[in-house]
Amino acid sequence: MATAIGLLRTRTLPPLENGDHLDQPTFHARYEAMPEDYHAQLIGGIVYMASPQKLPHSKGQQMLSHWLGEYTLATPGTDAIANNTQILGPESEPEPDGCLFILPERGGQVFIDEDEYLNGAPELVAEVSWSTESIDLNQKKLDYQKAGVREYVVLALRMQQVFWFVRQRGKYKEVSLPADGIFRSRVFPGLRLDAEAMLGNDRRRVLSALKQGLASPEHAAFLAKLQKQASKG
Repeated sequence: MATAIGLLRTRTLPPLENGDHLDQPTFHARYEAMPEDYHAQLIGGIVYMASPQKLPHSKGQQMLSHWLGEYTLATPGTDAIANNTQILGPESEPEPDGCLFILPERGGQVFIDEDEYLNGAPELVAEVSWSTESIDLNQKKLDYQKAGVREYVVLALRMQQVFWFVRQRGKYKEVSLPADGIFRSRVFPGLRLDAEAMLGNDRRRVLSALKQGLASPEHAAFLAKLQKQASKG
């Protein structure tokens, strides 16, 4: 049952509409007053309403979550979240399909505010694109770049291509697909992605490539670094 405060906010705040131009605090207040099953994002100061998800998007999102989740299980000091409200800046509050970040107490970039929202730029953000390819590869990419997201991955399902961007000197640089077809994160050592397998929803191959990365010396060194950071705290 809605609280009296919630009912008051619903009556006094106008509903969000697709294409509204708002700052982040105004968007956030109106968003919280909307029904719980309502989804919208603020990208570049513009409100974008969520479209119904088709089956390819849902499958891709599930695979993405599994991939990131398996990495965090093997990498204490990191965490992964799907479809979270991400407060990035004065004109940006997206809901990325997935993000991977280093915990604040281990030296990460994000923090959790008093209302339990994630603030700041996760080290890695990933989007599954179907109808949103243009937004994800343009305006949303600019928002993530500006906010300081260090790596940005887009699974472009219609184009059947994985885009991997690394932030260098404040700008994103696209990483070319290696000859073996496996992307390797520069921020999260051991995080490997078999692009063809991910696009083909081949769970076995996706996890096989990741398993190899988790057994690598660079992942072991990263674990030691995270542990050292924890001991400082």
